[in-house]
Amino acid sequence: MLAHLSIRDIVLIERLDLGFERGLSVLTGETGAGKSILLDSLSLALGARGDGGLVRQGATGGQVTAVFDVPMDHPARLLLRENGLDDDGDLIFRRTQSADGRTRVFINDQPASVALMRQAGQLLVEIHGQHDDRALVEPDAHRNLLDAFGSLQSMAADVGRLYAHWRKSAKRAAEHRARVEEAAREADYLRASVDELEILTPVDGEEDELAEQRARMMKAEKIAADVNEANDILSGHTSPVPILSSLLRKLERKTAEVPGLLDDIIVAMDGAVNLLSDAQMATEAAIRNAEFDPRELESCEERLFALRAAARKYSVPVSELPALAARMVAELADLDAGEEKMAELDDVVAEAKSRYISAAQALSERRHLTADALAGAVMAELPALKLERAEFLVQVESNVEQGGADGIDHVAFHVRTNPGTRAGPILKVASGGELSRFLLALKVALADRGSAPTLVFDEIDTGVGGAVADAIGQRLKRLSGNVQVLSVTHAPQVAARASTHLLIAKAMDGGESLTTSVSLMDQDARQEEIARMLAGASITDEARAAAGRLLSENL
Repeated sequence: MLAHLSIRDIVLIERLDLGFERGLSVLTGETGAGKSILLDSLSLALGARGDGGLVRQGATGGQVTAVFDVPMDHPARLLLRENGLDDDGDLIFRRTQSADGRTRVFINDQPASVALMRQAGQLLVEIHGQHDDRALVEPDAHRNLLDAFGSLQSMAADVGRLYAHWRKSAKRAAEHRARVEEAAREADYLRASVDELEILTPVDGEEDELAEQRARMMKAEKIAADVNEANDILSGHTSPVPILSSLLRKLERKTAEVPGLLDDIIVAMDGAVNLLSDAQMATEAAIRNAEFDPRELESCEERLFALRAAARKYSVPVSELPALAARMVAELADLDAGEEKMAELDDVVAEAKSRYISAAQALSERRHLTADALAGAVMAELPALKLERAEFLVQVESNVEQGGADGIDHVAFHVRTNPGTRAGPILKVASGGELSRFLLALKVALADRGSAPTLVFDEIDTGVGGAVADAIGQRLKRLSGNVQVLSVTHAPQVAARASTHLLIAKAMDGGESLTTSVSLMDQDARQEEIARMLAGASITDEARAAAGRLLSENL
């Protein structure tokens, strides 16, 4: 139910905080007092279209917060969880409206989209008036209301699942058939390609390995030439090692002749000879290590070029050649085993369709029976609503060939307002006042089925009085036993049946601005307000007495 409504700076409302109770709450007040502002504010918090014109004059922005108390398994909570929003505790819908037209949405203090707020809001509140009877506007809603009345939602959900399975199976069969037909058209090319790729046998990651190996061998080839050149200098016929060794031996023989003079030279030359000998051995080792088979480089390059040529031919990267080969093999397998698999898939589709049609026809039979029961329940409410000559019809047209996720039935509410006239769609035949009363009768027939937990009726008693207004009040009261009902009314008979009575008034705020206020009335204040509704501007003692009788009769 709607537990609390907080409004800040919306049209004539500067600051308003309202608590709501279960049962029937009515909002009354003189024409122009601001009842529509209250409903516009609530609609804004339920995802209705924003408008900068809603912001109170002089304010930069307004805000509406609606708090709902609903069970933990309510569909609105499920919807919020599916969209990643926290739903612990009360559900708090907050909408800010800037004067420049921008709005922001918060659900449980978490940013959300207007679309999600609207979707969740429709699960929580239904607002009905003479010109906003959504339950009677959309054909899909007619089918949903019929299913709710007959407790057929579970059957309808099963039909929806069977339909989805059938369509999924049919799509899978169609895709397979398209693959087989495509493969058949390219069979020769496909077989030649598979043979070529089987001979090539590409391997994942092979291109990178071959490229790295080729680069390594090419670098080794280049370095080997430089090392060989160094080796020729160190070990060839021009090598300085023999010359230095011979000179070193000569000097060593002369050391005794001039003691101490040649010692440093001999040590240095001996070190140089040793280092050059080490360099010789190092270059020879490098030559041995850098040796490779040129045929191996040639083989590596041929393999790499073959892979890249295949990649160009099939317009894929080399890395995707293995997957392409596997896919072509699978396509050939589909071609070879296509007819057999196609027959299996067709059998699956046929069985899925048969199960769907069987379930849809069973649901259709229940809908036809339920349609008569729903029409009868609504008809039982019409005489008291001064529609005793009217007829309410629930038409169910079934067509297996046009079946869908909702079954094979098209459901429409038709009415005949006068005997002898042709029945037609309720929106075309019924007037605004009649439409509201038909809606009320429908809601009473449905009771707590197929309804949001909060119903708001906006002046559905307009243009009626006396016994009809009293009958409307009775039915709103009955409805409030199952769901929370809020009614904006000008009918004293309706107001007298409320468990909570709110007065909407407009007054100057001490300056030059008008503001709208809402107050909860006690018994005495209620009697005075109902007397005003009975008598008009001048309240008489007779009106007060009549108001007292109305209230006492409905205690």
